[in-house]
Formats: sequence, structure tokens, C-alpha cells
Amino acid sequence: MDSKKTLVLGASENPERYSNKAIHRLREHKHPVVAIGNRAGKVEDVDIIKEHPDMNDIDTVTLYLNPDNQKAYYDYILSLKPKRIIFNPGTENDELELKAKQAGIKVQEACTLVLLGTGQY
Repeated sequence: MDSKKTLVLGASENPERYSNKAIHRLREHKHPVVAIGNRAGKVEDVDIIKEHPDMNDIDTVTLYLNPDNQKAYYDYILSLKPKRIIFNPGTENDELELKAKQAGIKVQEACTLVLLGTGQY
């Protein structure tokens, strides 16, 4: 299985949050994870950071922010040139999806946890 470096945007230390569950599941599947959230913290061996570091090796950005909160990240997400962006349930955003498609980025409206669980990640 290919490991896909994944940016979890909207990461949380709260174990009830889907972003937290996704980090755990991504690590179980041996995917490297970068986690960006509103608050610094840690989930397993992954630091949640508030900064927006330059990275050129992101395969997937998985979103756990509602569309209003995504706006501040548009330029950052596009600058990373990920291969795909996963819009988890509740994060669907026509504006960002269009920008991504225009930039040649694959867009998926899906649940990261389901994709991992069904071997489609």
C-alpha cells in the first residue's frame, strides 16, 4: 500500500471529533500526517499545529472545517498542490471545489474514515 502524506485541516484533540478519529485511522494505515487546527495539541504521534508550513509533498488534504472556515485556507490549500482534496460530510464547498478542479486537483466528496475502512484511500 502506498503511503499518502495527508494534511488534516481542522484537526482536534477531542476524541469525539471526526478529525481526531481520522488522524488515528490514517496512522494505523501508516500514512504520514500533518495536522492543522485552531489549537496546538497532539493526537498519537502527530502534533497539531496552527501554522501553515510550506510543503511540496502533500498527497491528500482532508477537510474538517465548514465552508465558511475554509475560506481563510483557500490560497494555502491550493499552494500545496495536493493530488486530491477530500470534502468530508458537512464540508462540501462548491467554490473551493471549482478552484481545486481548475488547479488540476482531484476533488472527492467522501468520508476519509469510510475510504480508509473500505481500502479506497
